[in-house]
Amino acid sequence: MIDLHTHSIFSDGELIPAELAQRAFAAGYKVLAITDHVDHSNIDFIIPRIIKVCSKITEDRKIKVLPGVEITHVAPAQIADIADEARKLGAKIIIVHGETIVEPVPAGTNLAALKSSIDILAHPGILTEEEARLAADRGIYLEITTRRGHSFSNGHVAQIAKKFKANLILNNDAHSPADFVSGDRANSIARGAGLTNDEISAMFENSRRMVQKLLL
Repeated sequence: MIDLHTHSIFSDGELIPAELAQRAFAAGYKVLAITDHVDHSNIDFIIPRIIKVCSKITEDRKIKVLPGVEITHVAPAQIADIADEARKLGAKIIIVHGETIVEPVPAGTNLAALKSSIDILAHPGILTEEEARLAADRGIYLEITTRRGHSFSNGHVAQIAKKFKANLILNNDAHSPADFVSGDRANSIARGAGLTNDEISAMFENSRRMVQKLLL
């Protein structure tokens, strides 16, 4: 199992990074990305510390931990600049907190994110056709999430992603140990979103492909 969207106490997670990684390892995960929430107030503080701790945890060789960020509730016009800053600071995975239907994310966030240098648009809510087409054209992954609330729109995201051949990726958006789901549970959630077994396999392969690229 791979989870490329998790949070530690550096944002709104429950655990310090080392325990987050250990809990993930105990739950059967082989690769983890720590992607704490950032905006202009904390990006220069968060990324260097996440990079340092991810390197230390990975030295143990039990679980590979990648440093990343989730750009969250930032004004759409500022997303491209902060994504570029995150990349320069060394973030390996850049996620944008999409327009989930359970939070007041600024309108226009999805589109601005997909025009920026990012890797994953998380829980994008009621994704439009224009946005799905742009994700496909730019090779940005659209997230199917196991996270409570955010998962309400999984079915819509899966359907429109299939229509425009956009790549999907499944993440837990883990904030606590209980958020790491089993492989069977992940499959059930994906099937509930309307994905076939072949599409689910392709989605999990997307995670492996991203990790392989980052570890080269």
